[in-house]
Amino acid sequence: MKAAVLHQLGTAPRYEDFAEPVPQNEDQVLISVKAASVKNLDKARAGGTHYASHTNLPTVVGVDGVGVLADGTRIYAVGITGMVAEKALINKNQYVVLPDGIDDATACALPNAIMGAALAIRYRAEVKPGDTVLINGATGVTGQAAVQIAKYYGAKKVIATGRNPESLKLLTQLGADEVISLKDDDETIIKQIKEIHSNEPISSVIDYTWGHPAEIIINALKGGGLHHITPIVRFVTVGSMAGDEIKVSSNILRSTAIELLGSGFGSVQADAMEKLNSEILPEMLQLSALGKLKIETVTRPLKDVETAWHEHIAAGKRLVIVM
Repeated sequence: MKAAVLHQLGTAPRYEDFAEPVPQNEDQVLISVKAASVKNLDKARAGGTHYASHTNLPTVVGVDGVGVLADGTRIYAVGITGMVAEKALINKNQYVVLPDGIDDATACALPNAIMGAALAIRYRAEVKPGDTVLINGATGVTGQAAVQIAKYYGAKKVIATGRNPESLKLLTQLGADEVISLKDDDETIIKQIKEIHSNEPISSVIDYTWGHPAEIIINALKGGGLHHITPIVRFVTVGSMAGDEIKVSSNILRSTAIELLGSGFGSVQADAMEKLNSEILPEMLQLSALGKLKIETVTRPLKDVETAWHEHIAAGKRLVIVM
């Protein structure tokens, strides 16, 4: 079969022949892959910078994708073997049947974003109808999904932050009620957030940047001190595009009912993770099929994977390799 084969960490995978995978037990099945997205996770594993980087080389890259079972059923699944290939192995008990009306590129690009948005919003921030939610770093693929999903889960008001002016404009079309540019100076950003927070208290922050932007927001949420009880704010960090560390004054935590949380494989409870395939992904993919959850993709054929791997993809778009 043809596949995207990685020979050395830190290099781009190459389009070449690779042995077709063979099921090793009754729980594994072979699928014909139709499309696979290339995410930061895929690049980090291939680059050797992830804790789960590839070890046995050469190997086929790609964590997940869309394919067809032997009976013709279209599915999304995480691969046991690399998914940027014409064939791959999956667990026969762990896949999501795709709804009619969703194309392969969208179906393979959305799940990672859904995981990074829906789990944080629903299970860590516990967003309820009527809440005001701030999505920090919303111009990326997952941030854009978070804006739409927060609205779907009932948020009355969604505030989105980001640096790209064109992407910020797009966010208003995706459901954001207000946008804040992270290119503004700290005082301007803090003033904007304080004004919003005083009028309609922010109940949760879904953060994709961490670093200095997170520090700005936490400072903006600081309480007023003696005799001033602040509303609870759940600050959920999902990513760290702006840095892995922040400085937080003890005064802020003592004067503010702010709860610092994370959303990821180690922090989301097992029951929520179990619902990912059985409830969350089917529901969200159906939304997309109905045109109510959108994502922009850039598609490239498998034969061009080596050049596509290092291609600059605009913020808010996901690279998809089609077989």
